[in-house]
Amino acid sequence: MPLRFAPARSVTRSPIARAFARKALSRAANDNGDPGPADDAVLAAALRHFATHGLGAAIAALREAERALEAGDDQGHAWWLEICGTLDRRLAARHRERGKTCA
Repeated sequence: MPLRFAPARSVTRSPIARAFARKALSRAANDNGDPGPADDAVLAAALRHFATHGLGAAIAALREAERALEAGDDQGHAWWLEICGTLDRRLAARHRERGKTCA
C-alpha cells in the first residue's frame, strides 16, 4: 500500500515547516561591540573609500592618515583616522595606542 504525503496548504500553519524554518537573528554577529552613532559625512566618505579600495580600504585610509601626520595636517590626520576607524576600529585603535599625533 503506497503512502502519500499531502503538504499543508500554508507554510505558516504547518508545524513541521515552522520547526525547520530558520529563525531570524535578532542582531548581527559583530565581535567589535556597539559602534555608536556614526557621523553621516564620515560614513559616506568611508563607503566611497571602500568602493575605491575594496578590502584594503582601512589600510589605505591609515596610510593617508600617516601622510597627513607627516605633513603636519592635524585635521587631515583626524579625518583619515576616523575613516579608518569606521572601516576597521581595531586598526585605528592600534594607531592611536602608538600615540601618533601632530606636533
